[in-house]
Order: sequence, then C-alpha cells, then structure tokens
Amino acid sequence: MTTFDERLGYQFRDRGLLEQALCHRSAGKPNNERLEFLGDAVLGVIVSELLYRRFPSASEGELSRLRSQLVQRSTLAEIARELRMGDVLRLGMGELKSGGANRESILADALEALVSALYLDSGLAACTERVEHWLGARLQGLTAQESGKDAKTRLQEWLQARQRALPVYSVDSIAGQGHQQSFAVSCRVEGLSQPLTGSGSSRKEAEQKAAASALQLLESGGE
Repeated sequence: MTTFDERLGYQFRDRGLLEQALCHRSAGKPNNERLEFLGDAVLGVIVSELLYRRFPSASEGELSRLRSQLVQRSTLAEIARELRMGDVLRLGMGELKSGGANRESILADALEALVSALYLDSGLAACTERVEHWLGARLQGLTAQESGKDAKTRLQEWLQARQRALPVYSVDSIAGQGHQQSFAVSCRVEGLSQPLTGSGSSRKEAEQKAAASALQLLESGGE
C-alpha cells in the first residue's frame, strides 16, 4: 500500500478509512458505498469553491457547467486511472473476471469514496489540496466561456482563428491488452518546435490530453 500512498501524495492516519474506500460492494462489507455518498457531496463543495475563486466574473450557469465537466463520471474515472486505483481495489470474483477494475462507474465511485476518506481523515483543507492537485491541468485549462468545448475543439478553433494549419495527431504506442490498454499520442502543431504528448486508456482520451497541453503552451506564448 506504500506505493499507492506515494501516488496519492498522502499518508492516511486511519488506514481503515482507506481500506473501506477501496472496497467495492461486490467484495462484501464494510464497502465504499457510504463513503461514496459523502464523497460526492464533499467533491461538489471543493470543486465549486475552486471554480468560484478561479472565475470571479462567471455566471451561475457557467460555473455549473464547469463543475459538471470536472465531476462527471468520465473525468473521475480518468483521475482514478492516473492513480492506478484499479490495482488496489477490492472486488468480488465476478467483477474481477468481468474487468471491473477498469470499469468507469466503479473507478469514479471509488474516487468519490477516496475523497470522502481523505475528508474524514484530515479535514476539508487537506482534502481540497489533493483534489486540486489531481485535477491539475484540467482545472488550469478551463475557461468559463468555453466550458462546453473539449480540448481538441478549442485547439482547432484557436488555430483557425489565426489561419494556421490544423494539428496532426499520431499514435506513438499502444501498451497492454483488453481493458488495460494505454495509448500514447503526439500532437504536432504549427508554431511549436516539439510535438506535445498525451496518454490515456483510449486514443480519444490521449488526443484530448495532448491537445490540452498544446493549447496551454500556445496560449502562454510558448514555442
């Protein structure tokens, strides 16, 4: 469990909370359902405050759309995969055989349970620090006006507005098999000396990450 602690960037004082957060209902009781219930609310409060402070001029509707983007199931599952939670989840035999360790719904629920466990173990401030760290570039790359557009769309529009060539995406590598595949993708953009890379459990996810990195560099004036 030490390796997972390192990935979390946090050492639990109450190990029982962590163990419960990582136990799916298929593995028996106590499982993470109650923690998931609380974690959903805690995560909503944390993300709402982060957005409220980051976008002081955004309307309620814009803030709501941004929050939905950050706490949607696919985003939470993506963070869980980055933390490799599937490696440490306790699942029943049926879920194990059917690939439950990489199922989006199970991973998203487990991440909510983990947020709740952090909150109960150390309070809101420590929990907020970890959530903000996990959101990382996803939070940094948001704009209130473009909250409904994904990174590839925003990158394309940024380039088109400046009459520059569209980005070119290429798959660098595919590792693993079945539910455990990992894609590495490069995004080549006119004006950037080096391609930007992204990785994920699907080509689409990897392309979105590469596009987000490219857009962030372009907007900051980097080359």
